[in-house]
Amino acid sequence: MTAIEVRAAVAIGLLFVVRMLGLFMVLPVLPLVAPELPGATPLLVGLALGIYGLSQACLQIPLGLLSDRIGRKQVIIGGLLIFVIGSVVAALADSVAGIIAGRFLQGCGAIASTLLALASDVTRIEHRSKAMAVIGVSVAGSFGLALILGPLVAQLGGLSAIFWFCAASALIGMVVLWRAVPTPSVHSRNPEALLDRSKLGDVLRHPGLVRTTLGVFFLHYLLMSSFILLPPLLEQVGVARDQLYLYYFWLLLASFVAMLPFIYIADRRGLARPMLLVMIAVFCLASLSFALNVGYYPVLVTLVFFFMAFNLLEAVLPAMVSKLAPAGYRGTAMGVFSTAQFGGGFVGGLVGGMLLMQQETTHLMYVNAAICGFWFLATLGMPAPGNFRTVTCRWSLAAGVGISEVAEELLSVPGVVDVAVLEQEQLAYLKVDSTQWNDAGLDRLGFSAEPVS
Repeated sequence: MTAIEVRAAVAIGLLFVVRMLGLFMVLPVLPLVAPELPGATPLLVGLALGIYGLSQACLQIPLGLLSDRIGRKQVIIGGLLIFVIGSVVAALADSVAGIIAGRFLQGCGAIASTLLALASDVTRIEHRSKAMAVIGVSVAGSFGLALILGPLVAQLGGLSAIFWFCAASALIGMVVLWRAVPTPSVHSRNPEALLDRSKLGDVLRHPGLVRTTLGVFFLHYLLMSSFILLPPLLEQVGVARDQLYLYYFWLLLASFVAMLPFIYIADRRGLARPMLLVMIAVFCLASLSFALNVGYYPVLVTLVFFFMAFNLLEAVLPAMVSKLAPAGYRGTAMGVFSTAQFGGGFVGGLVGGMLLMQQETTHLMYVNAAICGFWFLATLGMPAPGNFRTVTCRWSLAAGVGISEVAEELLSVPGVVDVAVLEQEQLAYLKVDSTQWNDAGLDRLGFSAEPVS
């Protein structure tokens, strides 16, 4: 990668961090302080937590498509400005309704799909996977950072300080965008990163992708509904508010250590689905444990396993989408996946608040355990994702050879199970079985081919 590409990838990764911090820093704080605001009810607190997911789910795909028309940076700047406005509204709010309005506006800055498209535009095809890896690391670390920073910033300046912090971060993000990320002159036509409306029906009918999308919906439902109770539960078992950030740091660190063996298992052939089932069972047991609320150490141990399961599935489920999606469909599949992800957060906050309005806290955890049981049964029917990956190759079309012939030749290479050919860009996206694939298989083709990622 060139210095410009590295700088662009890091900058886009930082913009993802800004987005994630703004959405998740309030999780460990809002359930503690919002009940003290005028007019607060469990339903409104849950809505304040999850409302961002509604606007994110509704606007993620439309804003990505809009960026194809008016430009990536224009949409990202607009999204960040809306995010700043929402953060200011929430910071100045003196009621739960004001916080709900601010959180809804924060979610309207739905720039994730546009950021991924921009990453495709400003990196060469042979280095795009490296850029996506940089972005992936940023996203993976931002959730844990948000849980630690949220209580720490709130300790210094209250709930409003979190929203002011988010607004300032977004303003800095705008500067980073203009200074560090080059403006693409041409949008990349990359079906592995962009959504194609013509492929939506195929994605929604794919049994494996439907179950994976359902999985991320339940994952974020469980996160949001559980966080209505978890911060008050920690206080109930004796954790002081000014020590929350330290507890979250050590809990997340312990969960990462506990996660390491499962990361190894997830990469082994044929073990991804069993590992997914085990993590769903962990969520079920964690919900039942929270319902029992038996004391300080059991709650802390349960939280370690809860965070372990969440962080692991947050990484594994997108990887399963990549493996299950046909060649050239990954961008569309990830667009649907992201919409379900944010939708799950909204439903989790809404349903969690509704249940707490009507019943005591244990009922919510029992409902969550039942949802885990349904998720477990649905996952049993998921096709095994296999040991697939995407390979992109560049080619030169020989005289008299058509696109169909190119696809047929590529499908004849050992290990290639699916092909998507882009004629204008002279690129082909191959879905390959890693156990059979060998780059040397392209050498025997009758046209010039160069594997580039």
